[in-house]
Amino acid sequence: MGGDRLTCFKMAAIIRIICFMLLLCMLFLGVKTDSYAKGEAEPRESSVPDSLYAQSAVLMDGTSGRVLYEKNGTKFMSNASTTKILTCILALENGDLADVVEVSSYAASMPDVQLHIKEGEHYYLGDLLYSLMLESHNDVAVAIAEHISGSQEAFSGLMNRKAKEIGCKNTIFLTPNGLDATQQISGGEINHGTTAEDLALIMRYCINISPQKEKFLEITGTASHTFQNMEGNRNFSCRNHNAFLNMMEGALSGKTGFTNKAGYCYVGALEEGGRCYIVALLACGWPGNKNYKWSDCRKLMEYGLKEYRLVSLDELETSYMNELTMFVENGKRQQINQKAETELIRIKGQVTDVLLKDDEEIKVKLSKMNLEAPVEEMQTAGVITYYIEDKKWGGELLVCKEKVEKIDYEWCLKQIVEKILY
Repeated sequence: MGGDRLTCFKMAAIIRIICFMLLLCMLFLGVKTDSYAKGEAEPRESSVPDSLYAQSAVLMDGTSGRVLYEKNGTKFMSNASTTKILTCILALENGDLADVVEVSSYAASMPDVQLHIKEGEHYYLGDLLYSLMLESHNDVAVAIAEHISGSQEAFSGLMNRKAKEIGCKNTIFLTPNGLDATQQISGGEINHGTTAEDLALIMRYCINISPQKEKFLEITGTASHTFQNMEGNRNFSCRNHNAFLNMMEGALSGKTGFTNKAGYCYVGALEEGGRCYIVALLACGWPGNKNYKWSDCRKLMEYGLKEYRLVSLDELETSYMNELTMFVENGKRQQINQKAETELIRIKGQVTDVLLKDDEEIKVKLSKMNLEAPVEEMQTAGVITYYIEDKKWGGELLVCKEKVEKIDYEWCLKQIVEKILY
């Protein structure tokens, strides 16, 4: 009898241990969340130069797309031949430089500035793009648009869809050359135009984002180009009229524009020491004041170079960057008294660097999701978001480095046995 009582006692103890261990397996643990703010900047007045000739102007960080300075930057205005930067990049993305372009009577009828192409002539698309960007020929712009989309109207639709993809909020392009145009719609009419901010965004896309950015920079940075029609009976020579290319060290690209309605317009880009700046100017004087745009462009570029430094989002020192692990609820681990965790991997976003003034800093926020097993490798676990003056300017995705299986009774029993035996 004594032996039976001892055996029963041992069995009861084992059962109590098993029940206790099973209860541990069913516990739900909280999920860690965290956020960290570094030096949120107070509102401040800009120290930009006191006056500009342009009625509308923007200085943009060409890397992040952040507007560093604006004067009526979101006002819708005519923008003349600066339109052609979008025509050029769309032609590069949707055509081939070796394409043969046939000139229509409509394209040949465009007003000055013209290459004076003739109906029925044939040209290589590559040659016409130099004509478009160096000399700003209006007839060439229409010939290119018709080649890419079949008609000017269809190409206009392509332009406006692309502008929206880029992030433009108030752009309407009715012509590929930027000539002033009006279109009747139900309830009124629309006019060709954009804003200085949208125009800067388009230039940012052309030089930093488009898969054809290198070719765009090559064409717009070329001093001169000679070619002939495919019939071989006419020779042409184009010269770049973008004076900014020779004004400042690091000048990359640009496009001038003028109509009686738009006045002198310009969009240009500069790169120095890893910093990229874009200036967009609309209504920057009329005949008699042709050089105002160069004065304004230099003033804004020099302001940007003097006032802003490059900051890498990847190198920010925060309280959590070296502690990117997460608890996984109901996840298997080596021992039953441990927490199931997974390391997190940061997937960098498109924007990795921003330009900041000395009195500006970045606010960083970490948001984690609740993870419950099973967890798969590369599963989304949270996001890191960067803010400047309470506006989002970048982000990173957090994903799980490894998979974590869900605990089951087989795993629990195995852990209990190992606990008892060892």
